[in-house]
Amino acid sequence: MKVVLAYSGGLDTSIILKWLIEDRGAEVIAFTADIGQGDEVEEAREKALATGASKAIALDLREEFVRDFVFPMFRAAPLYEGYYLLGTSIARPLIAKYLVQIAEQEGAEAISHGATGKGNDQVRFEVTAYALNPEIKVVAPWREWSFTGRTEMIDFAEKHGIPVVQTHAKPYSMDANMLHVSYEGGILEDPWAEPPADMFLFTQNPEEAPDKPEYVEIEFERGDAVAVNGERLSPAALLTRLNEIAGRHGVGRVDLVENRFVGMKSRGVYETPGGTLLYHGRRAVESLTLDREALHLRDQLSPKYAEIVYNGFWFSPEREALQALFDEVARSVTGTARLKLYKGSVTVAGRKSPKSLYDQKLVSFDEEGGYDQHDAEGFIKLNALRLKARARAQKG
Repeated sequence: MKVVLAYSGGLDTSIILKWLIEDRGAEVIAFTADIGQGDEVEEAREKALATGASKAIALDLREEFVRDFVFPMFRAAPLYEGYYLLGTSIARPLIAKYLVQIAEQEGAEAISHGATGKGNDQVRFEVTAYALNPEIKVVAPWREWSFTGRTEMIDFAEKHGIPVVQTHAKPYSMDANMLHVSYEGGILEDPWAEPPADMFLFTQNPEEAPDKPEYVEIEFERGDAVAVNGERLSPAALLTRLNEIAGRHGVGRVDLVENRFVGMKSRGVYETPGGTLLYHGRRAVESLTLDREALHLRDQLSPKYAEIVYNGFWFSPEREALQALFDEVARSVTGTARLKLYKGSVTVAGRKSPKSLYDQKLVSFDEEGGYDQHDAEGFIKLNALRLKARARAQKG
């Protein structure tokens, strides 16, 4: 059997590569998607070959990731359960897309991944794979092998001389891409325990961040960010720049107990520095350019969209239908947001747009505008009509 394995070089996939060879007698092609891990990508490729992979493929998908996945998602202004900016969720369909493509190119009948049988990623990988190739086979080691946890896996790695980052002292799992870093498991499974201060990779400790606030301007065109502080950048370069700026001020940390799609609650800690700036900057420009009802409709549907992405249904008709609506709404999101960053916080300091619907003369208390205040009396009475009827009926 020939298998294409989504390989990160971390604990889980390193063990899986060896397990597929020894337990299943499989020929393993390791695939590593470069979506912002830096030097880890080439290290993973070399490690895969050293661990026994017949072939190791690494692809630079950074621009595609931000342009075709992150930016479309952000047009929906999605937050899962009010906090999570979906950094892991949005990466999985891209990785699975290439798993399927490589399997077809290499004549492999199956794909494999390192997602556990308790998590969301198994759904995201496999639903995407089946949506793109209904005949593909999936090998999910976490649902099949005898390991009961990562402690046993660390012992296995030590026994077979497989170098891994995790240790018995720091057994939590990390997953990084250009949009965020996630941490879960191990010592983080106690929701009362504060995350270790030295755990974070993208963001400075807010308590140790600069004592002077920093301002950043993000320019949007037709729904997508195109420039930072006046400099036009490609999607990947722009997100990288925002990560650097927000990271040094400790912006973008989230500690969340969330509801997994499979039915259990889990505790996740996330860093999404640049994405946090994109979210707030976008909403600042939208406040000027979006019609009230279009904005409210979008915001009513955003939680559903976030749920769809979180659950792994990127390549689904419901996501595509909502995407078409959000893309249409986003056409008027053109303008610039000025954000103020200070010790972990981000606040809107200004916003402007050539497509602004904001009329200062109309809303001003100090000058006449195109509005007759006497009209408000009839408006109020009409809106109160049903409430007056209800009150009379209750008295009767």
